[in-house]
Parts: sequence; structure tokens; C-alpha cells
Amino acid sequence: MLPALAHIDAWIFDLDNTLYPASSDLFGLIDKRMTAYVARLTGLPHDEAYQLQKSYFREHGTTLSGLMAEHGVDPHEFLGDVHAIEMDVLREDRRLVDAIARLPGRKLIFTNGDTPYAQRVLARVGLSQTFEAIHDIHAMAYQPKPDPRAYRSMVDAFGIDPARALFADDLARNLAPAKALGITTLWIDNGSEQVGDDKGDGIDYRTADLGQWLHEILGDT
Repeated sequence: MLPALAHIDAWIFDLDNTLYPASSDLFGLIDKRMTAYVARLTGLPHDEAYQLQKSYFREHGTTLSGLMAEHGVDPHEFLGDVHAIEMDVLREDRRLVDAIARLPGRKLIFTNGDTPYAQRVLARVGLSQTFEAIHDIHAMAYQPKPDPRAYRSMVDAFGIDPARALFADDLARNLAPAKALGITTLWIDNGSEQVGDDKGDGIDYRTADLGQWLHEILGDT
């Protein structure tokens, strides 16, 4: 293990565009369903519904949080609808699977999605037996990343020592609250960062390829 990371005993990973390539564009399928949902709910034409959806994402952290705050949407119904997608674009990355398996200590998922969806993704990419638990949007009490309360709920739920944890996410804005708690951070800089997001000062490590980075810190050539 890279000496600077030898103290880490809790490895926390975002899900979408982190444990599979952003080029898969799985979230693009979800994004289309979210726009369609907003259009049905509000009666707005597609383009206006899309703009409203993105404004909710920017202002509330997720489209869901905005819809709950502004329209009283039921989160279970919304998530069931927008996650009803095919996952044919996902493939197992054996190099990544092997690297995560070799990490010492606990491994957890920290996602603004829900557990049933996360389990489908993990099964598709060969990681269904890898993680101790999934801390999802329901466990966050619908206070999504980057809300600092989401991180505190995750740390408290699993008794994590922030000083001995690392968190990886493809959205740099989601790293600053983790860094503020004392968690080491890794930005998966793979092109999925939303336009206009503030990258901030919360980045300790940066990579475009999670599997390669993990093998490097594990001392592989």
C-alpha cells in the first residue's frame, strides 16, 4: 500500500460514473426518465422540464430533493420510475473488481440513488459481493450529497473514523464536505462533472481511471 494511505481502513465509493466508466452513459438514460417525469408532473414541454430538472439538481443536490421540496413527490415512486432502465451498457471490469477486493479494511457505497438500483448496478459490474453496506438516499433522510448532513449520517451509521477513511466520487463538489470531516478524498476525473459545478479545494487525489489508481497505490506495476 502507498505509505500515505496505509492508515486507511474504510474505503467509501460513490456509485454512478465512479464504479463504471462515465462513457457508459448509464446516467444519461436515468436523466431522460427524470426529464419525462418532470414534464408529466408539471405539464411543461420537454425543454422547459429539462431546465427545471437541472435547476432542482443545482439548488437541492438532486432532482428528487427539488421535487420533494417543491411538489411533495413521493421518493419511492420517483426512484422506482427513473431507475426502470436497462443496464446492457455496463460491463464487468475485472481489474477494478480485483483491486477493490484487495483493499484492506471496510468497503461501503455512498450514493444519492437507492439501494435496489445500486444492487442492480453492482451485480452488473461484478461487485455485488464486495461491499459491506450501501448508504443510500433514504438512509440520508433525503439530504443528498453534497449536504454535510449526508456525510455525517454515513459516518455515524457505520462508526467510521474520518481520519482513517477515503471517499471517491466523480463529482468534485461532493468531495469538499468529506474533506471538511477529515476524510481523504479521490476525484474520479472522467468527464462526468456537471457544467458549472464548483470543484472547490476538497481534492486530495485525482485520477481518470479508478482501477488503475487502485493498482498503483497497491504497489502493482
